[in-house]
Amino acid sequence: MVASQGTWPDWWDWELDVSNPHLAKRMIDRGFSETDLREMLETATGLRADAPAGRWIIETSHAALAWEVVVEPNAREQRLVVVTAYPVG
Repeated sequence: MVASQGTWPDWWDWELDVSNPHLAKRMIDRGFSETDLREMLETATGLRADAPAGRWIIETSHAALAWEVVVEPNAREQRLVVVTAYPVG
């Protein structure tokens, strides 16, 4: 599934969960903050299914570069768990 802005899944508006320790390390390594991450999601341009099943790749940009944010919707808690984020290329 590929979505463009305006055709987001129901989980798109769920509360964001950025408590993943892996994400915290990547934020330091790659030089972005939670605020930057939230801005990247607000300006996302598309998404596609990832492997493993249940994860999604959000297409966006940050600091004039293309980025991808990997998320995993948690339906039971209705939270959108951010797994990682990275510049493309």
